[in-house]
Amino acid sequence: MWSYQHENFIIHQLPVLSDNYIYLIEAKKSDALIAVDPALAAPVREACQSLGKPLTHIFNTHHHWDHTDGNLELKRDYGCQIIGASHDAARIPGINIGICESTPPEVDHLNITVIDLPGHTSGHIAYLIGDALFCGDTLFGAGCGRLFEGTATQMWQSLNKLAKLNEKSRIYCAHEYTMANLTFAHAMDPDNQQVDERINTDSAKRHAGLPTIPSTIGLEKATNPFLRPLNPDFCSSYAGHYGIDNNALTIFTHLRTKKDHF
Repeated sequence: MWSYQHENFIIHQLPVLSDNYIYLIEAKKSDALIAVDPALAAPVREACQSLGKPLTHIFNTHHHWDHTDGNLELKRDYGCQIIGASHDAARIPGINIGICESTPPEVDHLNITVIDLPGHTSGHIAYLIGDALFCGDTLFGAGCGRLFEGTATQMWQSLNKLAKLNEKSRIYCAHEYTMANLTFAHAMDPDNQQVDERINTDSAKRHAGLPTIPSTIGLEKATNPFLRPLNPDFCSSYAGHYGIDNNALTIFTHLRTKKDHF
C-alpha cells in the first residue's frame, strides 16, 4: 500500500489482481473512509484494519466486475453506502445512491465533482476530489480505455473534459498499464522527447517495485497519444504520415483503432 497526502485527505493505493488499483480515500477532518472501485473485498478489509477505521462509502466509476466485485461483501461487513452513476444504477451491485454531474455525492469536508465520461462504458463517470481525479478506465497512464460500449466521438469528448482540468491534478486511474502504453506512445509519437523521458522514469519506478500512478494531467497532455491530437503540430505530422484528415477526432479514432491491434 502506498499513501499520498492531499489537502483534506490521504489516498491509499492498493495493488490487486494482476494490474488493478483500489484506492482508499481517508478524510482528515471526518471519519469518512471511501473505497474507489473495489475489485476485491479482502485487501480493503485489511487496509481498514491497518488504518483502524471502518469503511463508510464505496465510489464506483463503472459497472465492470474488476471495479465492483467487492461491493456486496464490503457493504455486508461495514454497512457502507455504495455510490455510482444514477443512469447506470441497474448494473452497480448494491448501489444506495445514484449520482450525476448535477448531483454529486455529499461527504463531510470533501469537495466532490462528478464528471460524466461515456466511452469505455455508456455509464462511466469520474470523481474529482480537490486535485485528485479518480477516472477508472477512461484515462490511463499514457493511454485510454477501450471502447466497449461508447463511440470514439464520446471518448474523445470525455478526454477533452479531463484535459481541461488543472495540469497539476493527479490522476488515480484503475490499472497499471503505463509501460505497455508508453511502447505504443513511442511508436506513434517517435520524435517526442518527453515520451522517451517518461519511459526512462517510469521504467525505473517499475524496476523498483513502485507504481507509475498517479500521473498528472500535464504529463498526460505531453505524452499520452490519445491526448496528443490536442496539439496541432502532432496532428499535422500524424495526418501527413498516415494520409488521413487533419482533424483531431479522426486522428484520435485512428489511434484508438491502431492500439486495439498493436
